[in-house]
Amino acid sequence: MSRESREIAAPLHDGGATAGTAARSVIDFREESLKKRILGLANELGLGKTPDGTGISKSIDKDSVRALHRPQRREKQIQNRAFLARCLPRLIRCFASGDEVCPARVKPEIQRIFAGTWQADLFRLASLTWSVPVSNGFGRRLRYLVWDRSNDKLIGLFAIGDPVFNLSVRDRLIGWDAGARSKRLVNLMDAYVLGAVPPYNQLLAGKMVACLIRSRDVHDEFWKVYGRTTGLISGLRKQARLLAVTTSSSMGRSSVYNRLTLNGVKYFRSIGYTRGWGHFHIPDHLFTELRGYLRQQGHPYADLHRYGDGPNWRLRTTRAALAALGMDGDLLRHGVRREVFLSCLCENALEVLRTGAGEPDTSSLLEVERIAGQAMERWILPRSMRDPRYRSWTRDRMRDLLHTEPRDLDRPKGLRAVASATG
Repeated sequence: MSRESREIAAPLHDGGATAGTAARSVIDFREESLKKRILGLANELGLGKTPDGTGISKSIDKDSVRALHRPQRREKQIQNRAFLARCLPRLIRCFASGDEVCPARVKPEIQRIFAGTWQADLFRLASLTWSVPVSNGFGRRLRYLVWDRSNDKLIGLFAIGDPVFNLSVRDRLIGWDAGARSKRLVNLMDAYVLGAVPPYNQLLAGKMVACLIRSRDVHDEFWKVYGRTTGLISGLRKQARLLAVTTSSSMGRSSVYNRLTLNGVKYFRSIGYTRGWGHFHIPDHLFTELRGYLRQQGHPYADLHRYGDGPNWRLRTTRAALAALGMDGDLLRHGVRREVFLSCLCENALEVLRTGAGEPDTSSLLEVERIAGQAMERWILPRSMRDPRYRSWTRDRMRDLLHTEPRDLDRPKGLRAVASATG
């Protein structure tokens, strides 16, 4: 190389080194910024270290659970400001005031909803009143509004969607190994939204709404929509039957699903607790930045979100980002051990799920009208006579539920979300 060439090449070489150093500095700055924000969030939420070295919340009660969800709920409120401004004025009439409810004349009816309709807007609006933000569900989904046709006001709502792949308490109960679970999980769904809205929640209508999941109406609708579909991952034709539905309490233990029996039929039963792992306390904006960091690192999880990857994708992605940052994955252990419940829609559901053999026995399934009638006699009418406070509720207070932190309100009991169990 000539002297002139060396003189030209040297600055080019030095410039490349400088550019590389600058790029590394940008990456280092991003890493340090993310670490500080994650640790700041952990400190805000009260996540700490126990003597065994695991990262869990220092105090797990209902107030601390709400506190863990507060960043997520705050973010949801910000994201939905335009939606609330547009939809609340025209949809608030769908909610009842207490003086519009006559318990003896309540006539429940379910309505399946579809995207792009005003009913879908109402479902979204009602779910935003929950003290814990609700999931959007995964994969297959059926969403319902529960109406009181005596006054055309909303009683509550529920939605079932694809369950998480790994749920130890469920899998042990059924007796699944990995192969059996892969083949027969298609016959099981998870109730990821479930509850009643004011003032019906004060009449224990949340229990009735939960019972309506185990109805012939929902069972038959599932078969109509999903009974002959093709699996996205396997490519195989499915003969899916809705044999069982799981759900879990967002507040740990549940008073809504306990003793959920009508005329000797158990509509939900407790099967155990999750282990307290999950990602709900990671706000969407922070998760988006963690994905961006993984994308910068060339990690495959950054852009692996599509149906077929499963509802555990966000958990795996967050864990991968923490590992790439050199941080403890125990930050995903929030410590909220959710009570898990199971509803069997056939008498032999566990046997069919375990073995894949036999014809499901749906002889005990009732129509929505009959279940609602039994629930009225069991819960709603007795509660209305014992506690008349539901009468003082006014629909305008829904605005407070939609715009105010739950701890700042004199909130009626029973207004809660269902959380998808992740472990």
